[in-house]
Amino acid sequence: MYIKKETGNLGENIAEHYLKQKGYIILDKNFECRQGEIDIIAKDKNEIVFVEVKTRTSSRYGTPSEAVNKIKKKHMLQSIKYYLYVRNLCKEFVRIDVIEVYIKDNVYKVNHIKQAFEG
Repeated sequence: MYIKKETGNLGENIAEHYLKQKGYIILDKNFECRQGEIDIIAKDKNEIVFVEVKTRTSSRYGTPSEAVNKIKKKHMLQSIKYYLYVRNLCKEFVRIDVIEVYIKDNVYKVNHIKQAFEG
């Protein structure tokens, strides 16, 4: 379990660095509420982007984005609604992305899936 969490944290750090390189402004990380958690919340031009980061060291269990199942999407959408409400951002343009991070032998690859699903 510890290795899984460590891998996840590494993936989130890689994703954050990737987003910053692309000009995104990081607003929040690991936002938690009763409804769930959002890994990264960033600003991209005029959009608030909610990012789910999925990290894998092998493809044994499928692609990372396949782990964003119906239940995960539901929890994410509820968390996003709550975040927008408490931050008074309900009128903002919103996008939901998934960033897949593949790590193998200390080398990583990032796959950024913009507008991964609708809210």
